[in-house]
Amino acid sequence: MSGTIEVAAAHRCVHGEGPVWSDGNQSLYWTDIESRTLLSLGVPGGQFQVRPMRAKVCSLSFRERGGLLIAFAKDLSFYDPATGAEQFIVEVEKNLATTRLNDGRCDRQGRFVVGGFDSSEKGLSAAYRLDTDLSLHPLFGGLSSANSTCFSLDGRTMYFADTPQAVIWAFDYDPDTGEPGKRRVFCDFRDQPGVPDGSIVDADGCLWNAQWNGGRVVRYRPDGRVERVIEVPCRHPTSLSFGGPGLDTLFITTSRLTLTEEEARLQPLAGTLLSVRPGVTGVTETRFRG
Repeated sequence: MSGTIEVAAAHRCVHGEGPVWSDGNQSLYWTDIESRTLLSLGVPGGQFQVRPMRAKVCSLSFRERGGLLIAFAKDLSFYDPATGAEQFIVEVEKNLATTRLNDGRCDRQGRFVVGGFDSSEKGLSAAYRLDTDLSLHPLFGGLSSANSTCFSLDGRTMYFADTPQAVIWAFDYDPDTGEPGKRRVFCDFRDQPGVPDGSIVDADGCLWNAQWNGGRVVRYRPDGRVERVIEVPCRHPTSLSFGGPGLDTLFITTSRLTLTEEEARLQPLAGTLLSVRPGVTGVTETRFRG
């Protein structure tokens, strides 16, 4: 085990987010939402690429048939990183001027669950499920900043947060229908330095969360107790992905959004891609099966 934070990619995003690992080409993909770019890094020692995109890339997942499923600001589309080809699927919240899509991840059955972000902070956005037949289904509303979307190893629990509410919820989740049921508080952040951003579940069934404004990554046991804390050298870690040949590296995206010029100067790693070897492994993330 090594708890040493390293810089995996020194490129400084405005708002790095949504990392996903590809076993196929041993690369990590992530987004700089504010700069409308898709980034990728081969591991170890592979090629680093920055791809300009037509709109904000808010979250992404790999597709079993190849390429990516991307949640752009206002639509879901397929995208082929090799050719740049796109296939539009569906528009989302087109009549809501203050919202866009945000955090998303596939459930264990290969459906994509994504929630929105509302800049008005009025909770106008919602969570949605894209089924493998490409039909879109609203799940629940009232969201200002959807985050922490991930699933237990057996697929029967969905973790989810609306960041301003400072709670990660655990929903009963029906793996057959993709419908969330009764929810409970998994972790309350009232006594923690930050609020919940992106999360991922490791091979032990523990949840890792990037704590926005808290400058740390926290591992929670399945019962919601804190198991460990890893401090990071910037205030805004945003999301997480296990990767590397043995899925034993935890990649951490970060942001310099909302920092003053002086704060950004004092946090030179804000916006970079960080990594740590925490002594545990992840699991291969499910690809979209549509």
